[in-house]
Amino acid sequence: MDNPAIARSFYRLAALMEIRGDDPFRLRSYRNAGEAIETWPTPLKTIAANEGVPGLQSIPGVGKAIAGKIVELLDRGTFDAWERITTETPATILDLLEIPGIGPKTAALLHQKFKVSSLDELKKFVASGGLEMVEGIGPKTAERIKESLR
Repeated sequence: MDNPAIARSFYRLAALMEIRGDDPFRLRSYRNAGEAIETWPTPLKTIAANEGVPGLQSIPGVGKAIAGKIVELLDRGTFDAWERITTETPATILDLLEIPGIGPKTAALLHQKFKVSSLDELKKFVASGGLEMVEGIGPKTAERIKESLR
């Protein structure tokens, strides 16, 4: 697993946490770590193998907890925090963020109030006229979402 892939894991975790309404300081720490990891010149796999957790902690934004998650990612391809959070909130909800007009707050509203957690569910929801019931989605945004789904 290369540095950009590790960074992507932390970005996805932060996005899922934002949709869930989790602590904004924690999700910011994951985003900051992702930014540092993505551009770090040395492969994290090499740092972990040679220096372990203390070596990973030398990267700005990477503390002991995130360093531990990096080691888990390198060993298993996933980490416990991701597994826990995706049992409660499906990772497919992140696909909604790819649709213009749907940000984290709208994705959270769609998931919590209307139980929409995937693109297929969103397509069905839109086809049944559900967007008109969503507070904060006006006609222009609704049209943009419909266009993106076509």
